Parts: sequence; structure tokens; C-alpha cells
Amino acid sequence: MAVFDFDFQNLFELSSLTGILIGTLVGMLIGALPGLGATIAIVLLLPFTYSMDPLASILMLVAAYQAAEYGGSISSIILGIPGTPAAAATILDGNTLARKSSPGKALAYSLSASTIGGLFGGVVLLFLSLPLSAIAVRMGDPEFFLIGLLGLIAVAGLSARDVTRSFISVVLGLMAGTIGIDVISSSQRFTFGQAELLDGLHLVAVLVGIFAIAEILSMISTDLYRTFVTDKRGLSTHITLREFWGTGKAISLGSMVGSIIGIIPGMGAGASAWFAYSLARNTSKNPKSFGTGNPEGIAAPESANNATVGGALLPLITLGIPGSASTAIILGAFIIHGIQPGPSIFSTNPTLVYGIFYGFLLACFAMFAVGKLLTPFFAYVLKTPNHLLVPIILILALIGVYASNRMIFDLWIALGFGVVFFLLNKLNFSAPAFILAFVLSPILEESLRRALLISDGTYVMFFTRPYSIGILLIILAILVVSLLTQMKRSARK
Repeated sequence: MAVFDFDFQNLFELSSLTGILIGTLVGMLIGALPGLGATIAIVLLLPFTYSMDPLASILMLVAAYQAAEYGGSISSIILGIPGTPAAAATILDGNTLARKSSPGKALAYSLSASTIGGLFGGVVLLFLSLPLSAIAVRMGDPEFFLIGLLGLIAVAGLSARDVTRSFISVVLGLMAGTIGIDVISSSQRFTFGQAELLDGLHLVAVLVGIFAIAEILSMISTDLYRTFVTDKRGLSTHITLREFWGTGKAISLGSMVGSIIGIIPGMGAGASAWFAYSLARNTSKNPKSFGTGNPEGIAAPESANNATVGGALLPLITLGIPGSASTAIILGAFIIHGIQPGPSIFSTNPTLVYGIFYGFLLACFAMFAVGKLLTPFFAYVLKTPNHLLVPIILILALIGVYASNRMIFDLWIALGFGVVFFLLNKLNFSAPAFILAFVLSPILEESLRRALLISDGTYVMFFTRPYSIGILLIILAILVVSLLTQMKRSARK
């Protein structure tokens, strides 16, 4: 199917439109609440995808991912507290502009830039996916193993505060992914006689435990009665066309930076937002005004973090390799419906693929419309104290875990992972690295073992195939950069 041969009737079915709307609302709300973010929004929605058709379920999660990135700017601008890590850069000029003149104007810059950035990322996803998949078709098990390894090393080496603990998180995730029946030898591994573990750890239970339960415990341990005070005065999101054009250069830079960085596994929206902010400041005619309420300082990071979403989906759909925790959860939704992303999906399920691409663009417009209408409402939601918010999130999380598989055992798995990662997070271990390794573990193991079976147990084919050599060089470059970064950090201490 060509890019423009898609039957848009599939996209405009009630189930797909409802999925986009629900995802947008939930994503924006969760993103606006300080300390939560896109990953938790997707985790909370994932259990509901079981009863939905594949296209509607994926679009709901993608819309939540997109909307949460904008939602994080709401609390950053109004309260000076980032709703998501990617919205931290927005505080510098967003909160300053909100205090100086109007929070609504600052939010309008954010919403406009987020929409344009999201659309740019969607166009990149639409037109680069097929060429990338054409290259991926020529790859075999050695290359897919190395690509998975590349994703793990990139996440552990480039995106973590403590590389050693991040690599340990990767190892733990790989170990957790081996629980269950070995697909090649059919032997049981680490099941401890529990029939519930024969199929491995349930993805929804693990995700909810690590991100939702652990976050709830963190909220309880800090300040359960904390309330963020705000009101909705001056929250009308409106800027003139002239004001919007004034941020055009910053939006363009942020969109390009976000799309490129989104494709690289492990970098994420946080890195793209800060990089875009720095680039916009260095290329601005008035760099000294950054940090004092310059609209370009809002537009650059906000367009970047939303463009990152489209970039991050590119390797997921074309290669079947998630580059972040959020895309790993979306991969779980594909698996739930018996669909394996990768180069073959363009021939086996083209309607789904292009439905996701065009639905992604539609989700950007939905985010803009919902943001214009409901931003004043979200200002009131931000006043919800933690002692009311915690039980609501806990109940929704546990209901979602049980509904996804209807097993009490999964509730204990979720609670267990929640407690463990509440402690590991305090010790600076990486939850995203663990999740990425857990999701990729079966792919890595099967690709490696099949490659070794084909080559009679030798590793020669990993060093003789052209694509394998290219991927190995990229891995080597990442390891060198990671090592140099660690040496610089050690020298500063």
C-alpha cells in the first residue's frame, strides 16, 4: 500500500475517534500533574486496549503519549513545576512569562509549538518509515540482535545519571524477561513451580508496578498533603498570528531536533527539549532575553518534545525495537493484539500501519482543540491534593491490572515490582532501562540463538555482514561517548 492509498474511512470510525479523544484527555491530564507523565498515562490506559480493536487501541496510546508531552508544560508554566521531565526546559521562560504578563499567552505559545512539532514528527514518521523498513527487510537475526543491543546500550550509556546502575538495571530486565518457558528448548525457567509464571511475567502488571505503584509510594513518602495552588485567571490560550510567526524559527529548529533525537534509542524528549532550547538561544538575535520570558524559549523545547514522539515511533514500527519506556509500552499493545512491529508489518497489516500514521496527525489536531478548550479546567485539577489523587490512581491501576488478565497473582506482581522499584529509584537505578531490557529480552535471545544455530555456534556472521558491521561501529561510538562522559564527571568530583 502506498502512502496516499489509505482508506480514510477506517480512521474516521467511531472507535478510532473515541480512542484518540480519550487518549488526548487522559494524556493531557496526567501530563499536567507534577511527577507523573506520558509513561504513566500510557500504562493506565494499556489494560483497556484488550477490549478494543487494534487501530483504536494503538491510537489511544499514541494520542496519550503526544498529549502528555504538552500537558507537562501546563504545570511548568502555571506552577513552575515540570509535569514531565521534558517540560523542565519550558520553566525557564514559560513560568517567567506567566508571572510577568499572562499564563494564558505562555500556554498558547506552548500549545501552538507542541502542535506544529507533533505534526512535523508525524510527517517524518509517514515518509521515512517505508524507506527504513525497506532497509530492515534485508536484515537478519544478527542485525536484529545488534539493533536491540544498540537500544539497550544507548539507554544505559547516554540517558542515565549513573551508568553503572543503569547497566545493572538492563541486566535485571533481561533476567526478568527469561522467566517462563524457553521457546526453543521448551524447558521451564525461574518459574519456581508457579503455573502463573509459565507464560512469563505479565507486561501490564510489571509496567503498572514500576511506574504507577512506585510513583504512588513516592508521593506518599514525600508530602501526602501537598497541594499546588493556582487559579484560572488569565488562562485563555490566545496569541496573535504575528506573535506566532515570531516563534517560527524556534519551532522549526525544535521540530527538526526533536524528530532526529527521537529516532535515536535512549535519548528521549528530555534531551531533545534541552538541546533545542540551547540551539534556539545560540541562534537567536537576542540570546540574553532567554530566561526572562522569551516566547522562543517556550516554543523551541515544546516543539522538540512533541516532535520526539513521531521520531520515537519510527524505529518501533519499522524495526520492532522500542527506544524508550513509553514506546516499549506501546509495543506491549501491539503484542496484546498478536501483532509484531517490524519491516514485515507493511505487507501483512498495511491498513493498521497507515491508520496509525494518519491517526497520529489527527491526534495532534485533537490535542490542539482539547488544549484550547480545557486548559483552564486543568488549572483546577492541579489543585487536587496528593491524599485524594493517590487512592484514585491506585484504584485505577489495580483495576487495570486485574482486568487485563483476570488473575489475582498479577496484582501481587504489580505490588511487588512497585515496592522494589520504589527502593531502586531512590538508589538511582533506571526504570526505563529495566523496562526496555524486559521487553527486548525475548527478541534479543531468540535472534541471538537462531543466529548461532545457523552459523553452527560461531560469531563470525556478526562481524562479516555489512549491516552488522555498521551497527557494531555505532555501538562502539556510543560506548566511547559514554566512557568519555563518565571520565568528565569523575574529573569534576
